[in-house]
Amino acid sequence: MDYEAVKGVKHSMSESRELTARIRVRLSAHDAHYGGHLVNGAFMLSLFGDLATELAIMCDGDEGLLVGYEKVELLAPLFAGDFVEAVGHITKVGRTSRHMEFECRKVIAARLDISDSAADVLDEPIVVGRATGTTVVKADRQRKTRTA
Repeated sequence: MDYEAVKGVKHSMSESRELTARIRVRLSAHDAHYGGHLVNGAFMLSLFGDLATELAIMCDGDEGLLVGYEKVELLAPLFAGDFVEAVGHITKVGRTSRHMEFECRKVIAARLDISDSAADVLDEPIVVGRATGTTVVKADRQRKTRTA
């Protein structure tokens, strides 16, 4: 749901609205951190942090600060050459806090076993990670109009 559809609605921690942001990237050899072209799980957290920033801007007109993750699940490995899509949603809006959920899916898998440039588009994306977190946007920095 885009911001325009919900900006006139009063929000509290007990109410839920959903704003969504999405990033799709290719993991490069530079992203590989371990043997076998394996990419570390922190790469996903970096994507989730970028999504949190975009969501805060969409919601409040300010980057805010991602203050913490409540839960992080690393579910499958990522490798250089893979393409991933990360999605984030705001699920709850408080006076200054925004609770968010994130998910990262592998959509194209590198096939280094065939050649250094082979890859397969996956019929079904593989969920490689999930997280929940909270961003805080100070009240005096919230520029979007909210009605009472």
